[in-house]
Amino acid sequence: MASRTDTQLQQMASHTMTLRVILCDGDIRKVTLAHRPRSVDDLITCLKNTLVLQYNFTLQFRDPEFDNELCNVTDVSELPEKPTVKIIPVLELVEIASENLNDSLSTADTVLLQSTSSQQMRMPWPDEFSLPKFSVDVEFRLRQGNLSYLKDGTYLTVSKELKHDILHKIAETLYARFKAYPQKKDLRAVAKALIAAHPCLRETASPTGYDGWTQSLADKMGNYRTKMRALGHADVKVNSGKRGRHTVGGEPPNKSIKKPKKGEVNFLPNLPDGHDVTSLEDARQLLVDEMKKKNPDAVFVNQQMDFTLSLRRKEVVMDKPPVSQMMERWPALFVENQVYQEFSRVVGKNLKQEFYESLDRLCPKLIEIIRSKRGLKGQLLDGLLRQTKTSDTADIRCLVLRGLPILFDDDSANFFKTCFVTDDEDIYRHIGIGIICFTEEDVVPHPLSPSSAGIVLEGTLVMDNLDICNAMCLLFGLTYALHLNYPKCMTNTFRFIQQVLLSIDKTELKGKVLTLTNQL
Repeated sequence: MASRTDTQLQQMASHTMTLRVILCDGDIRKVTLAHRPRSVDDLITCLKNTLVLQYNFTLQFRDPEFDNELCNVTDVSELPEKPTVKIIPVLELVEIASENLNDSLSTADTVLLQSTSSQQMRMPWPDEFSLPKFSVDVEFRLRQGNLSYLKDGTYLTVSKELKHDILHKIAETLYARFKAYPQKKDLRAVAKALIAAHPCLRETASPTGYDGWTQSLADKMGNYRTKMRALGHADVKVNSGKRGRHTVGGEPPNKSIKKPKKGEVNFLPNLPDGHDVTSLEDARQLLVDEMKKKNPDAVFVNQQMDFTLSLRRKEVVMDKPPVSQMMERWPALFVENQVYQEFSRVVGKNLKQEFYESLDRLCPKLIEIIRSKRGLKGQLLDGLLRQTKTSDTADIRCLVLRGLPILFDDDSANFFKTCFVTDDEDIYRHIGIGIICFTEEDVVPHPLSPSSAGIVLEGTLVMDNLDICNAMCLLFGLTYALHLNYPKCMTNTFRFIQQVLLSIDKTELKGKVLTLTNQL
């Protein structure tokens, strides 16, 4: 195909571009780019930034000239108006050259950044579960069973061997791709998908047709976790012996069960193959040294943060160090870009994009709800409305974020604090978790438009020079990065951000969050 002229490419670049992006069978997204890229490299860069992908990849697209079969993307001019593209991850060997690693890694050696591989990282639970491919003999027997069912309504007699093969493959897929501890609702969704794809497996004595499969999946997942625990997988090994009468080494039973509570998909990942705590600690020290530079290498920092994720998660989940210690050991974790990257590593979502897109989508309806309130709550909200200077997007976002705690009856006074820029740091030493709004001494404090805002954790100012919206978004990301509980005074507001704005564990809405969501 002939290449386009520069004029045509300029015209293409001036238009937005909408793509259907296939990350994997269970994660297909709609992406809109602000402009049409002029080259394949530009397209890859745009997708990396938009989807917050920490690994390199190539692209394939469904070519309408070949019955929508996949072809490699070699020129953006080949793409149709609204193309479907598939991400093909590329594993690379990244050289770490440093004298500090001589003891554990040769400078001529290379380190495989396995944590950046899409095969190694779990994904958020899909809206619709897609069954994995079973072995050839299982697929054949299921196909024959479905044909008999369609022909005369005969259900398949499931042998013990066949049931084992089906359950084992599903359990393997759930553990490797999604979560080690699926909830009952997740298992019901899987069982329902199994019956929908293979109606010959429906249970005649079950009200839904798949209650028995749901229970069998629950039992199989427990057995599979036991197997993975014996192999040393960190996310399940951490919970070994918690409820037993006896524990290894005569230690008392540990009551604190450590598993995902807020929808984390990479809660406690394993160490990269071929590496131990010592080699990862050396890589961490390289990070600390790099962050001391005036202009740290952003690419190097991101690669090393990917590589050391398992060490960092072990620290925050198992050791629960104070925030001040985390700032010393992991200074990169308190840089804005790395907060978003860490959220993507742990949860598998683009925090910044989804937070602001969802907030902007719900703002008009939330403003209506705020205006409709009466009584004391209405007076407080009316005060915020009168303080809103303009209809600018930033002001509207700030109004809604300050209004949400009032709608939920949260105690925002213990969360949002105001002080002068010149005040001593001791003024926020007593704050456990919150946002502090700085204002000039000769200016009347304005709750919606302070001079700047900062994030305080355990009495330490960890980030500053932010606006309120950005501070709220970053603070939410830090609760995941540092494995913090939501502030008690703002529990409903943070639950709303998690379940409604970011759609994380959104099916278990409760109380006031459910009430407001119904109004929306």
